[in-house]
Amino acid sequence: MIQIAKPDSPPEILETEGVDERRSHSVSYAHDPEAYQSGERSFDFEDGIYGHESVKSALIQAQHRKCSFCESKVTHVAYGDVEHFRPKSGYRQHSEESLQRPGYYWLAYEWTNLFLCCPLCNRRHKKNLFPLHNPQDRAQSHRDEIEDEEPVFLHPGREDPEKHIGFRGEVAFAKNGSSRGRRTIEALRLNREALTEVRRDYLAAAFKEIRELLRMVNSGNLTHEEGSEARRLLRRLIEQKRNVAQRDDRQFASMLRDAVEKFEARIPEE
Repeated sequence: MIQIAKPDSPPEILETEGVDERRSHSVSYAHDPEAYQSGERSFDFEDGIYGHESVKSALIQAQHRKCSFCESKVTHVAYGDVEHFRPKSGYRQHSEESLQRPGYYWLAYEWTNLFLCCPLCNRRHKKNLFPLHNPQDRAQSHRDEIEDEEPVFLHPGREDPEKHIGFRGEVAFAKNGSSRGRRTIEALRLNREALTEVRRDYLAAAFKEIRELLRMVNSGNLTHEEGSEARRLLRRLIEQKRNVAQRDDRQFASMLRDAVEKFEARIPEE
């Protein structure tokens, strides 16, 4: 995961039709909150608003066509989902508990709550899961302040996930024992087998030349001059990879950044 910089100004449809829908939902809830809490009544959300072409296009551009969670390129194999960070219809504190209602209905069309997500991360793993450190602080309606909440999941727009999640090779891990990093990795299955396989292949291809040079340098078969030249070439290649990894449009950018640092540390001294 990397931090996502979305435009401050939302697509127009969210500020017009989206605002109207939010007002309508808020009035309906205020009129009969018990009916929505029990599930007797539910909201009809307009995916033609939060999933409008202008919204999706803005997210695709801001996220460089990548899933906000796993950093896989999405649009070359799927349309991608417009995902609600705080789930709109209902929520679960734990994956095994029943769905609690209502969800964050007032944020269904909120720009800061929307991200592009791959179908696996969104529909199979995150779904309605949204744990808080203290469930008692959960906002129950549009009248409550979500600022009082402390979400377990890392918000890819408001904080830097790379402070919490790092990579050892293709495997994601929680940096400095971060509980939020660990639980985000576990809940979203960021180390699922198919994903780590793709990351492993991507990493192998990206650093193939550097791996081969390192093997040569460490073989003991090079002369002093050949070894010095190989190390100089390694440092140039590492710097090139560092420049590439700093580009957020690269698939698995956070993994590449960690890999650059680790490969650089493996270059032997003269």
